[in-house]
Amino acid sequence: MLRSLHIENYVLIDSLDVDFPEGLVIITGRTGAGKSILLGALSLLTGAKADASLISEGADSLIVEGEFQVKDGKAVRELLEDAGVEYEDGEILIRRVVHRSGRSRAFVNDCPCSTGVLGELASYLIDIHSQHQNLLLSKSSYQLELLDHFAHSEELREECGKAWELMCGLEKQVKELKIKISDSTAGAEYKKAQWEQLEKAKLREGEFEELDAEQKELSHAEEIKALLAEAAENCDLSAQLKGAQKALEKVEKYWEGAGELASRIESSRIELEDICYEVQSRSDGLQFSQERLEQVEDRIGLLHQLMRKHSLSSVEELIALRDSLKGSLTGSEDLEERLSELSEQLEKAQTKYRQIAAELHERRSKAAGELALELQNSIRELELEKAVFEVEVLETKPSGSGVDECHFKFDSNGRTPSDLSKCASGGELSRIMLCIKEMMSRYIGMPTMIFDEIDTGVSGSAAHKMGQLITKMGAHMQVFAITHLPQVAAKGQAHYVVRKEEVEGRSVSTLTRLNQEERIEEIARLLSSEQISAEALANAKSLLGC
Repeated sequence: MLRSLHIENYVLIDSLDVDFPEGLVIITGRTGAGKSILLGALSLLTGAKADASLISEGADSLIVEGEFQVKDGKAVRELLEDAGVEYEDGEILIRRVVHRSGRSRAFVNDCPCSTGVLGELASYLIDIHSQHQNLLLSKSSYQLELLDHFAHSEELREECGKAWELMCGLEKQVKELKIKISDSTAGAEYKKAQWEQLEKAKLREGEFEELDAEQKELSHAEEIKALLAEAAENCDLSAQLKGAQKALEKVEKYWEGAGELASRIESSRIELEDICYEVQSRSDGLQFSQERLEQVEDRIGLLHQLMRKHSLSSVEELIALRDSLKGSLTGSEDLEERLSELSEQLEKAQTKYRQIAAELHERRSKAAGELALELQNSIRELELEKAVFEVEVLETKPSGSGVDECHFKFDSNGRTPSDLSKCASGGELSRIMLCIKEMMSRYIGMPTMIFDEIDTGVSGSAAHKMGQLITKMGAHMQVFAITHLPQVAAKGQAHYVVRKEEVEGRSVSTLTRLNQEERIEEIARLLSSEQISAEALANAKSLLGC
């Protein structure tokens, strides 16, 4: 409940401090006195957009502060803990400060927080019902939300929304991946042909240099063979060197240095014999093959062709390109594998979504009749004795809220009901919405409720019964009723009046709690407008039961 409210420098409110009790709180006042200003200030505590133009003339900033008491604080505690806000059981202090520069700051229990947190927190604290919400009642989405509240399907609906979000996310990924694979496939055949050509070439590092050397040898084979033969012939000095070696060995007994020279000649002779043997072997082994020459030259031609085709300068670069193309083709295979995995996940997500949506549809269909009957009985108590109310659940295009759309159908004269948005008057919408709010207050733990002229378009005994219904709500929750109807105003445990006064040449709005005598006068004013008659005073006392 809202325990107290402090407003400073907000439009026509210079400074306001007021405490509120439990139960039904009535707020009345002349048109233009500032009731909408009061609601505007309260809306800032729910995270509404701030506007520097709301700051009173001559002030640098405005302040709105509300103290709330929460009975079941588990959800609130989790919300505030996630936002890094300290929380004391049952007590919440919200403050909003708006500066002339347009900068706005929000605090919960003196801890800074975002307006987004205020918006979430507001759902646990306060529900400001305006005439705009009567218009919402005509919207299918709002009707479906009300049906889910009645059917206690909020958690299932939230689960459905998550399943829908997951399914849509996977559908998007699958679609994007298919486009990527399609784009990749468009050039895949060309890349595959390139890779196959390079793979077929069986490239080796250093191969070009080896082939170049072999080509030179084969193309000059006869000349090389003749020169090798000549070299081998001229290398045959072994006999002469051996004779020189023996002569020096004989001299050694006369000259010690001759032995060393003999050893050197022997080493040279052995090395020369080895050279001659290698030259001869190479000469004997050298065979000219026109076929092999053609093979080598064809291979060199192929390598040159591949290098020109790909604008490369070496076999090593061709090998690198081959491996890169292979990786690219492997990447396409990975995409196909990923697509298969995502498609499987999507199928499971679709199955889960369909199951949840089906269960949600079953719950809604079952609850629709019960909701319609309860609302119809409640509406008939507000002087719409012949009213017929139906709740129709139809399957529609899948969405985050399931596969259903909801239609409230109504007729005030007992005929076949039709779409509520097309047949209900403003006064009838007000009564229907009040019945819905009263019903919801019994089924879910609703926060403080503020009705802003929900009785618009209603008068007489119907207004009296609406007042009774609002009083019934106030028996187990805090309810604020801003009204112009005396039948409603007489129902509250506490009555406040909004007045606009002239203070030092300025219009200033105030909010004051009325005592019993003041309350009689205010209700009499509502009954007789400007001039309060004796009959109006007597009627006011009668309405108040005094």
